[in-house]
Amino acid sequence: MASEVAIPEKMDAIVCHGIQDYRSEVVDVPKIGVGEILTKVLAVGICAGDAKCFAGAMLFWGDKDREAYCQPPIIPGHEFICQVVQMGDGVAEKTGLQIGDHCISEQIVPCWECRYCKRGAYHMCIPHNIYGFRQPTPGAMASYMKFPAGSITHKVPKEIPAWQAAYIEPLACSLHAVERGDIQFSHVVVVSGCGPLGLGMVAGAKQKNPALLIALDMFDWKLDIARECGADVLLNPGKCMVVEEVKKLTEGYGCDVYIEATGHPSSVKQGLLMIAKLGTFVEYSVFGSETTVDWTIIGDTKELNIHGGHLGPGTYPKAISMLEKKQLPMDKIISHQLPLTDVVKGIDMVNKSAESIKVVLIPSGK
Repeated sequence: MASEVAIPEKMDAIVCHGIQDYRSEVVDVPKIGVGEILTKVLAVGICAGDAKCFAGAMLFWGDKDREAYCQPPIIPGHEFICQVVQMGDGVAEKTGLQIGDHCISEQIVPCWECRYCKRGAYHMCIPHNIYGFRQPTPGAMASYMKFPAGSITHKVPKEIPAWQAAYIEPLACSLHAVERGDIQFSHVVVVSGCGPLGLGMVAGAKQKNPALLIALDMFDWKLDIARECGADVLLNPGKCMVVEEVKKLTEGYGCDVYIEATGHPSSVKQGLLMIAKLGTFVEYSVFGSETTVDWTIIGDTKELNIHGGHLGPGTYPKAISMLEKKQLPMDKIISHQLPLTDVVKGIDMVNKSAESIKVVLIPSGK
């Protein structure tokens, strides 16, 4: 087992005990075994999923149709950048990592045994152990975290500041959503929502060189950042009739690809009305409540392709490359940096969204 740094027995951590019950505690530093990595957490982002979990969204706490996904008590956090401090036997040979390297683990730790893993769709793994929600995979809202055997790790250039590198995970998700859109050169693409995911989707979609790239958001200042990410047209649904505006821009046809990144029911209906016949609707959001729409639009009226999006399979290297090449305005996307102990304040900022985009927490290192 390789180790060149002193590792304490205890560490500071945030522990989720239930809905709106996140506590600052002192817990044991994880122990590692064969094939595992102990890392020091340098920065951890607050995902909209984290915020909705805190608020009690059904996806995480269950309803009459599904079991709860979150397994408290658990340390949250799946958007992170870490530094290697200890490696179990076999890790260096498998990953090429060395003590002191900056690294990231993809947010899901696959079982590599279920039908989805065997087909290469590891992001749909049946145990579905995502950091920060499941007992086998405690997350990064702590001073240290463990990457279990079987995790997918990537070395991250130290030239990317830690507070920016925490954006690798959401950017990888954004790029997967873009890939699900199957964007062609002739397409008009709309990204609805210019939060952390939406801005990454705009930047990713721009690299596909569509004919026109339109960004939608209720806040003009976020739309200004979308322009810096590559949007050609900016529309605020609170100030104009966006469905009509998009149709004006497309000779009445509507957009070819609509990527939904708000998690708000109104954006779903808006997209179904805005999208052209035979278009592709990509849904990449966590909703806080059920959404009802007229499905006749999907089938009998427009024969749409409806594509879901989940996690970021295969897109981490591209996300890392985009940050290394400074292809996004990271000083504006990372709107706030807070100490780890301010997690509830950060979650509140994410849920309100009016004054923040990506909120990043910095552990104390203790």
